[in-house]
Amino acid sequence: MSGDWAVELHGIRKRYGRGRTAVHALRGVDLTLRHGSYTAVMGPSGSGKSTFLQCAAGLDRPTAGTVRLGGTEITGMKENKLTALRRTRIGFVFQAFNLLPSLTVEQNVVLPMRLAGHRPDRRRAAEVLHQVGLADKARRRPGQLSGGQQQRVAIARALVTRPDVVFADEPTGALDTTTATEILTLLRGAVDTHGATVVMVTHDPVAAAWADRVLFLSDGEIVDHLDRDGATGHAPGRDGATGHAPGRDGATGHDQGRAHADRIAARMTSLAAPRAHAEAAA
Repeated sequence: MSGDWAVELHGIRKRYGRGRTAVHALRGVDLTLRHGSYTAVMGPSGSGKSTFLQCAAGLDRPTAGTVRLGGTEITGMKENKLTALRRTRIGFVFQAFNLLPSLTVEQNVVLPMRLAGHRPDRRRAAEVLHQVGLADKARRRPGQLSGGQQQRVAIARALVTRPDVVFADEPTGALDTTTATEILTLLRGAVDTHGATVVMVTHDPVAAAWADRVLFLSDGEIVDHLDRDGATGHAPGRDGATGHAPGRDGATGHDQGRAHADRIAARMTSLAAPRAHAEAAA
């Protein structure tokens, strides 16, 4: 049933241009993700990661195929309805934070509510700011916060409407290792504690290791996946594996997390190698 899935992509294709110069960014992606799952998407440069996120999140329309979010088909939805859906049922976390410097932290958090024409829920804003450890920063402005704190505000903003899914695009790309770990802990906690669904595009195997499942894109297709239990395959299954964040169980957990990150890195290397040989031959 569609209601079981937070994200459904069926036969998604995306073509830019026409004729012999056309670029096929996605080539028939089929994917279903359960509510309360944490999925990382990786792939070499040009593999279609950004296009995948844009089509799945309703930021761009696929050339063919259908996208459903929380059981609602968004593929043919009119732009005004799609915009309203994005503001209420989808959360976004970007590498660049995308906070408005003239607004306070609280005002940035409730912005999706305002844009959707709803009265800002200050109690809900206080709740999510507490979740991300910024309960005492509500009246500050983004320029008064560190980069890690600004990304915490972006996560609070993404969660404030209790969306069907949170899409995170390189959320730790601009952060140091320690701060990145704090952000990944928050995203993991949003899934484990609050039942959020997170889809994260990343180039970092360590970041991807926090997810339940890593999907590998190559030339616009999902060619492999890796679960936290080490199971692999060439087509994503329909039952997302549950897992725990690296380091959660002390030294053993840390070692397991590092080993999983190493497996992810090895898989990425194997995907990038054929492309490198092809480019060298050309």
